[in-house]
Amino acid sequence: MIKDFEILETMQMFNEQHLDIRTITMGISLMDCAASTVEESCNKIYDKICRYAGNLVEVGEQISKKYGVPIIHKRISVTPISIVAAACGSKDYVPFAKTLDKAAKTCGVNFVGGFSALVQKGYTNSDKVLIDSIPEALATTDFVCSSVNLASTRTGINMDAVRDMGVTIKKAAELTADRDALGCAKLVVFANAPEDNPFMAGAFLGPGEPECVINVGISGPGVVKHALEGVRGADLGTVAETIKKAAFKITRVGELVAREASERLGVPFGIIDLSLAPTPAVGDSVARLLEEFGLETCGTWGTTAALAMLNDAVKKGGTMASSFVGGLSGAFIPVSEDEGMIAAAASGSLLLEKLEAMTCVCSVGLDMIAIPGDTTAETISGIIADEMALGTFNNKTTAVRIIPVPGKGVGDFVEFGGLLGRAPIMAVNTSSCADFIHRGGRIPAPIHSMRN
Repeated sequence: MIKDFEILETMQMFNEQHLDIRTITMGISLMDCAASTVEESCNKIYDKICRYAGNLVEVGEQISKKYGVPIIHKRISVTPISIVAAACGSKDYVPFAKTLDKAAKTCGVNFVGGFSALVQKGYTNSDKVLIDSIPEALATTDFVCSSVNLASTRTGINMDAVRDMGVTIKKAAELTADRDALGCAKLVVFANAPEDNPFMAGAFLGPGEPECVINVGISGPGVVKHALEGVRGADLGTVAETIKKAAFKITRVGELVAREASERLGVPFGIIDLSLAPTPAVGDSVARLLEEFGLETCGTWGTTAALAMLNDAVKKGGTMASSFVGGLSGAFIPVSEDEGMIAAAASGSLLLEKLEAMTCVCSVGLDMIAIPGDTTAETISGIIADEMALGTFNNKTTAVRIIPVPGKGVGDFVEFGGLLGRAPIMAVNTSSCADFIHRGGRIPAPIHSMRN
């Protein structure tokens, strides 16, 4: 039986501690939308998305009102377009991105993800077309997000794709230079990308997923920080137990919303993503949560250990609360989207190299990091290669969402607004890795991939 104090405690989480459901994401398979012409395929895509997701926003608002739960975003993820568009034989997939954007606007959602390709072992002809289309697709749409999986523990790292994505990111920055390279904020590259991730920019519906499914991403760094404020001075075992209990409560709220949405929309419930997703708002920061462990500032020595412990405790608490946990599930460390990360990076306490170390133990990777616009494509590819290696050789998901801002350098700020926030331009080691990147080929899978 639910006690009165538990109801009051949950209400306090929403009202005072920034707890929210970050997203209800509807995954829609577009496998049956392949056609011999671009026009026919795009018409099928638009009709199917609108048929399934036409009521998504309304249902989300109804649930939010019923339970008093803030639901920040309603989103759509689809089958990777490189798979769906292959049948048409086109050399330009920008019309597919514009169709996704049109469908997103019709349905009223915040983002649509799935302008994507899975190239961890090599390219198909369609994959090449999609990657070539990414810069213009992101420059000419408002709500479309793009992702490319470049590596996996099972296959190794596709270094040809790593090289090409450095060039693609630079082009996306140039085509959206008037918006501080906003296109790059909607583009992420992965190692070991999950097929059921509800968070953008990396959401897509994998080939092994259902026809349609509801996945929910929760939030709650402010809730966990508030819980830790009550155990200041306690040993780290107590800290871990406190985080687990908070994560349990957050996850139960997320599953309640997910199952309600599933029932109302007549779509199967997929997973709860346990990720602690920050916002630029004060009191909703993963960095400030880490500082509650006893760190003077995020980025100092001990930060990686604190983040590892946080991630582990969140997962332990969340998996006790739900049998259907998936997606990324851990703690996000996007610089521009986290008030504490912004402050630490601006003060020089948080460096790019420290962020890379932190990605060994967190959910994603180098996320929403602004760098000088004159950073070379090869250097960006080198950053990606390192992050892909961390994911591949440690058998975890890692990612890079990096933003080379044309005309800006270290000491400048970039402003995106909303959940994307603002960020200082961070310094990058400019020593050349060009010869390494241009070797191409494939870094073989690690020995521990041979488990069969």
